[in-house]
Amino acid sequence: MNLAQRNRLTARPRRLRSSAAMRGLVRETQINRDGLVQPLFVVAGTGLVQPIGSMPGVSRYSVDRVVAECRELDAAGVRSVILFGIPDTADKDAYATVNSDPNGIVQRAARAIKGALPAMLVIADLCNCEYTDHGHCGILDPAGDVDNDRTLEVLARTAVSYAEAGVDIVAPSDMMDGRVAAIRAALDDEGFTKTAIMSYAAKYASAFYGPFREAAESTPSFGDRRSYQMDPANRREALKEVRLDVDEGADIVMVKPAMAYLDVVHAVREITDLPLAVYHVSGEYSMLKAAAERGWIDEERAIDETLTAMTRAGADIIITYFAKDYLRRTR
Repeated sequence: MNLAQRNRLTARPRRLRSSAAMRGLVRETQINRDGLVQPLFVVAGTGLVQPIGSMPGVSRYSVDRVVAECRELDAAGVRSVILFGIPDTADKDAYATVNSDPNGIVQRAARAIKGALPAMLVIADLCNCEYTDHGHCGILDPAGDVDNDRTLEVLARTAVSYAEAGVDIVAPSDMMDGRVAAIRAALDDEGFTKTAIMSYAAKYASAFYGPFREAAESTPSFGDRRSYQMDPANRREALKEVRLDVDEGADIVMVKPAMAYLDVVHAVREITDLPLAVYHVSGEYSMLKAAAERGWIDEERAIDETLTAMTRAGADIIITYFAKDYLRRTR
């Protein structure tokens, strides 16, 4: 046997794949279990659990029932939730007035959750699309476009009301220019220096948001959101947006969606040491559920592989509708 033949025979990577224990021993990527965040949709009323047709296994909850759900999440090992409020249609107006109401849905839900489970981390999505009667993420100018600077005032006022209700992290998702700086200044001016900002720094105008719009009743009544959400073709622009948000005082930055943008996640990881979040959005969730229901994929393995890919790309925090099921299954 010559040296070349010996080298070929001794290079056997399969040695480290021979058993589950061996594969676990050398595994390079571990999902941060404490970094999985469960999204929750909260509606007006009491005693309500409303299944969402396009998102099997996901429901809207009234405040009393969202507390019960949070108790189950806590038992499963979920440490953080992100809240999306859905007001009655009659309460919506052109200025998202109800969004900053101290007795608004998110505010009441946050107080109830923190009262029942003080250690649970409560994140509040900060946007206006669920609260405006036109479904856009900000205040409109006379031409029907979103007025960036007037919207900042609404976001800042709402962020303070969330902090007053006990929210730990506000998460602006509107993609207005300068919003992180405006929110940070408003929080600090009111003494909420400990309230963190998780910025949707690179949020793309994606086709994968469809089921969410059913869940949140937030489809725009006209036009679309491409004038403020990012073009899916752009990666360098995402890095610019992240740098701006870091400079303005973001504590955590996010890329949304996740699965189709893992190259962006990796690029963002390379330029910042801040915690990096991804949002495993509704359409990505629903695709996996639909394929699993038809027997085309193994759901559990597909979920594990998907969450691992996001972690491998550089995500520290994963917002996913699978958080509860994954943690319950793998504990």
